[in-house]
Amino acid sequence: MRAPRNISPMDEKKIALVTGANKGIGYAVAHGLGAEGFRVAVGARDDERRDAAVQKLRADGVDAFGVALDVTSDESVATAAQEIEAEAGRLDVLVNNAGISGRLDGGAQDPTTLDLAVLRTVLDTNVLGVVRVTNAMLPLLERAGAPRIVNMSSDMGSLELHTGPLLAAYASSKTMLNALTVQYARRLADTAVIVNSACPGHVATDFTGHQAPRTPAQGATIAVRLARLPDDGPRGGFFNEAGPVPW
Repeated sequence: MRAPRNISPMDEKKIALVTGANKGIGYAVAHGLGAEGFRVAVGARDDERRDAAVQKLRADGVDAFGVALDVTSDESVATAAQEIEAEAGRLDVLVNNAGISGRLDGGAQDPTTLDLAVLRTVLDTNVLGVVRVTNAMLPLLERAGAPRIVNMSSDMGSLELHTGPLLAAYASSKTMLNALTVQYARRLADTAVIVNSACPGHVATDFTGHQAPRTPAQGATIAVRLARLPDDGPRGGFFNEAGPVPW
């Protein structure tokens, strides 16, 4: 049994974990939540990049700490949950942001020549990674008064909109992520845990070669909003800043 934790003013803050938070949209989400008064756990694989992100956030006044987290590793995810429990005792918000586009060359994501190894790699991070992290963090989320889970999706995964180029591995992973969001929302319907998917839009990041009209801060806006939903907020939906996104 864990020893009782001492209560301090730090415990009054809500605690958020953002995966893949060392750069891009994930970093912007961490910054946005910090600006709203959250204490933010910066989840990332690379030690140097994670530490640099934490220091940069702190320099901007965000109460941040780093958590080593590889969403493709069961052991890493379990250890991260233990670290957050020891550091904070609970988790109020989980933002499943970590994701990869997958290799694009040589027709690797053309559906007619789809490289199955690429598909497996993308799904391991973008879908299985979300399941690993969510299920590991649920016991900590259930200790919070108003727990929220935000899955960072994309309108490329919309079966109606058909946005973006043909990226059969990446787009399909976001479609499956949206389906999982609905399944989690149904399972947790009678609990305080609210689960939704967020669409950040076309954002200038490494994924887009920084050739996109929206900034990471703009892309993070909807995730921060969903992380702060009231108790009667929507469940199992797919949203951007303008409202619901078609499935």
